[in-house]
Amino acid sequence: MERFFRSLKTEWVPEVGYSSFVQAEREILDCMLGYYSQLRPHHHNGGLAPNEAERNYWLGYNDVAKIS
Repeated sequence: MERFFRSLKTEWVPEVGYSSFVQAEREILDCMLGYYSQLRPHHHNGGLAPNEAERNYWLGYNDVAKIS
């Protein structure tokens, strides 16, 4: 979480701030749900965005036991 907030503050939030709470909410959500999770490469994930890394995890996931 600390890295996320550092990235948010240094890469996304303008130095002069936002003109309203509504604008801040909209732009920060766009950053979190759009760019940060879907596009921004993460070193921890081998250069993949979080959504892509999670998709790859579930594609390779094998059930340990199946309910019959």
